[in-house]
Amino acid sequence: MNPIIRRELLELLRTPKAIAAQIALAVACALLVLLRWPASGVSDLGGARSLQVLRVFGYGLLAGILFLVPAFPATSIVRERIKGTLALLLNSPMTPLSIYLGKLGGTLGFTAILLAVTVPAAAACYALGGSSTSGGVAWLYVVLGVATFQITTLALWISSRATSTDFALRTTYGCVLALALLPLAPYWALQGEASDLLDVAAWLRCLSPVPAVMEVLGHAAVGTHGLGDTGGAIGKFVVLALVFGLAFAWATVAQLRGRPLDRSRAAGVMTQDRSTGSQIFRRLFFLVDPQRRSASMPLFVNPVMLKEFRSRKFGRGHWTLRLIALSAILSLGLCTAAAEGAIGWGIEIIGGALVLLQTAILILFTPSLAAGLISTERENGSWQLLRMTPLSTGKILRGKLLSVVWPLLLLLCATLPGYVFLMTIKPELGPQVVRVVVSLGLTAVFAMLVSAAASCLFRTTAVATAAANLALVGLCIGTLLAVIARDAPFGKSTVEAILTVNPVAAALSAAETPGFKDYDLIPLNWYVVGGASAVLLLFVMVRTRRLSRPD
Repeated sequence: MNPIIRRELLELLRTPKAIAAQIALAVACALLVLLRWPASGVSDLGGARSLQVLRVFGYGLLAGILFLVPAFPATSIVRERIKGTLALLLNSPMTPLSIYLGKLGGTLGFTAILLAVTVPAAAACYALGGSSTSGGVAWLYVVLGVATFQITTLALWISSRATSTDFALRTTYGCVLALALLPLAPYWALQGEASDLLDVAAWLRCLSPVPAVMEVLGHAAVGTHGLGDTGGAIGKFVVLALVFGLAFAWATVAQLRGRPLDRSRAAGVMTQDRSTGSQIFRRLFFLVDPQRRSASMPLFVNPVMLKEFRSRKFGRGHWTLRLIALSAILSLGLCTAAAEGAIGWGIEIIGGALVLLQTAILILFTPSLAAGLISTERENGSWQLLRMTPLSTGKILRGKLLSVVWPLLLLLCATLPGYVFLMTIKPELGPQVVRVVVSLGLTAVFAMLVSAAASCLFRTTAVATAAANLALVGLCIGTLLAVIARDAPFGKSTVEAILTVNPVAAALSAAETPGFKDYDLIPLNWYVVGGASAVLLLFVMVRTRRLSRPD
């Protein structure tokens, strides 16, 4: 047996967190089946109830793979480099291919164990009435397994080229989001047109696991503008994902063979040391020159916040401006979609799409930004240096949190022009848009504080990120499944009480999205989420102060 697989997998399985994750997942799946089990021994011969539970399983497990799997492989190789053990591995008798297979096998083995604990519940769901979908339970696990291989190989490739754990995590989660959503856009936009590009777009969208899972669960026609779907997404996804994964595996092994230990970097030339003509050209070409010496730090600026911005690649000025430009482009695209949707789909559906897009970005990116605030410092040993500075614990914590607040504000502003455009089409939407924006703002604050709390609890960034993702996915996505269980077995009041703790459901309700329009969640949801955020902030303050005490 590969010794790295044994080390990676056994170390992970022996931790209390891994045992808790397996038990929680098994119990959650079992309870879901019990809630849907027919009363009085009467079964649903048509398989409708079984299909409902299977869809809950499928989308829930897909969300778990997208949010939880990338955290561990994304830090696997870069953590070895930071600790200095990568050099020992590369100089051992093991080949780079054996090292890579060990890292890959450890992550795939743990994911296989997590999927295995859901098999009994899925079998009970199948026995409840059978599955009438085109793939059934077996194909669902095949698609999820291939998606795990695809995401893991991508994360390991990024980890082999990264120089810090926080950069590896942010880049990996950004690429996973792009992989899951961006391939869907061309096919969605070109539907109904007779062109060769439509066939290319049909193959391109299958690079994402979403169409394959939807086809397995009988939702292949959803989002096709009523034009239907030709099928075949499962086979196309398996082929493309395997090719995609093998390509990144080859690239990672080639990177390891190149002995990426001490990388020489060009010294570069500062803008002030260039000729006068070059300086004038750069002033015209760059709004913020990345090669210009940074100005002195003002006395009123928090030094920890400035340290986070200057040490994080995406916190520096020119990258911030690029993010603003990308947000502006995204806003223009959303405005175009809003204009077309207002004619064919209706304002409510477009508003719900904006809310879902924004909350998906918040839930995905916030843990990658905030879950490493304290854990990365402790993992790298720099927390001791921060404790020896004359800065107070409150100033350190404020600087850390402010370094996350500004990027989140940019993300929130990405879709505001879309809301303005909707208000232009329908001016009476003003109060509704205000409620949506307030709900999204509370979602961002809550997600940031949940991630910061996980960062204070766990020593490693990967575990903190995974814990934050698990908490946010369970609360913001898991509670949405109560809508599916309405009238069987939950009543409207019970579903409304469950959704009260979900800030995403409140935003969807404020936008009057179909399926959530009947629930009155505001302002009670604001009080619940605001109170929970206050408790989390207090916990982060107390925990950070305790970590700052001398050993």
